[in-house]
Amino acid sequence: MVYSSYLDVGVLRDTLLPNLGFHLSLAVPAYLIGRSQNFLQAKDLLWPTGQVLSAWYAAIGRHVIQIPGLGLGLGSGTNATVSLSTAVRAVTTSGWLLLGGATLWGGRLLYREITRDVKRATDDPRYDEIKKEKNGWTKAFFTMFLPEALIQALISLPFTAPFRTSLPVIPSSVDSKGYLQAAAVALFAIGFSLELIGDYQLSEHQAQRKNGLLREGVWSIVRHPNYLGDILIHASFPILLYANNLFNPYVLLGPLTNWFFLRYISGDKQNEASQEVRYAREDPVKSREFEEYKREKNAVWPSFTEVTTNKWSWIVLGVGAAAAVVERSLSVLI
Repeated sequence: MVYSSYLDVGVLRDTLLPNLGFHLSLAVPAYLIGRSQNFLQAKDLLWPTGQVLSAWYAAIGRHVIQIPGLGLGLGSGTNATVSLSTAVRAVTTSGWLLLGGATLWGGRLLYREITRDVKRATDDPRYDEIKKEKNGWTKAFFTMFLPEALIQALISLPFTAPFRTSLPVIPSSVDSKGYLQAAAVALFAIGFSLELIGDYQLSEHQAQRKNGLLREGVWSIVRHPNYLGDILIHASFPILLYANNLFNPYVLLGPLTNWFFLRYISGDKQNEASQEVRYAREDPVKSREFEEYKREKNAVWPSFTEVTTNKWSWIVLGVGAAAAVVERSLSVLI
């Protein structure tokens, strides 16, 4: 078997370019709507929505309806449409796991974004300075909306590329593929529980109007348990693909791009820079607490001590173990 066949340009043409076409087709109207409302956070609402829609389009939609030019003219769909019921029946069990995982991830994030926007009733403070700049909205289109369309196209590869029939794969060499799938489910559950628990604890902290930073619960593991959860969720998809003989090296671009984006572009780096300025201006006590928090806890990756001694680490690990047991039990029954 020639390894280079897995890295053929045609594979990239049939997977990444259709993804890019899809996300560009969403980025432009999202930008126009956001600009008309002076609401730059429209791009954040698009982040989970676009990726979930791209997964469902790759799995089912492209077989049912053809959208001219959506895939930049390259592998954007099938040669003929089929009925919706036929397309749905064609999705395999592993395909439903991918769709379910992507939908759970995106649904939670979209709900979080919407509820936060409704409560705040204004745009994200991180974007205020950008909108004040001369031609700020025009710059945002070229520096935020368009680049993020490319980033989303890369991140969504693990749950879109496997639905492209031309994708060559590397067969799994692991005997116990079922346990590898259980490991993928466990990793997803750990990440998802970090996000859900983190959301709940932050909402409770804000609802009770407690002073100072939230540094309890999963927020005592790392400063950004939601980003850690997100990274683990996306890391679970290639494992699931490998367990089901659907793995191609290109899909690794998904979790790697997601990790890099969260760590160094628009995740904790941008978020903490905004927090430092805002706390220093509005709340000196909170500003000192934040500096102390940064000295005590890692940003995203937990220290060895936090993994082994923090009870909340054991709670989320327990959730992952329980999810693996459930997955194995259901696989036997089905």
